[in-house]
Amino acid sequence: QVQLVESGGGSVQAGGSLRLSCRVSGSTDNRLCMAWFRQVTGKEREAVARFDRGGSTTYADSVSGRFTISKDNAKNTLTLQMNNLKPEDSAMYYCAAPTPYNLRACSFPEEYGYDLWGQGTQVTVSS
Repeated sequence: QVQLVESGGGSVQAGGSLRLSCRVSGSTDNRLCMAWFRQVTGKEREAVARFDRGGSTTYADSVSGRFTISKDNAKNTLTLQMNNLKPEDSAMYYCAAPTPYNLRACSFPEEYGYDLWGQGTQVTVSS
């Protein structure tokens, strides 16, 4: 059973940095495409960044230039380095990955490419 476990959220002042991690367990595929999404209570979940199977990265316009997504295939761990954080970055952050059966795997910014989700980690940025 594949599980995704996020860590690294917290509270920070505007302009600060946080580093989120997502560890994948139970998967034999260490070249999964993976992505980060975020959601504010009462709003739809939105895509933040994607790391595809070939190692290319894609970012939402709102975070481009401030966030960096990376993946350690040996450790099967996805990371999101968030710099110059803004209050509007406050949200629950989720990592996501597709199952092998997902024929639309690795979509961005759509969610349908992902079937596996972590429990989320809260990021709060104060002004």
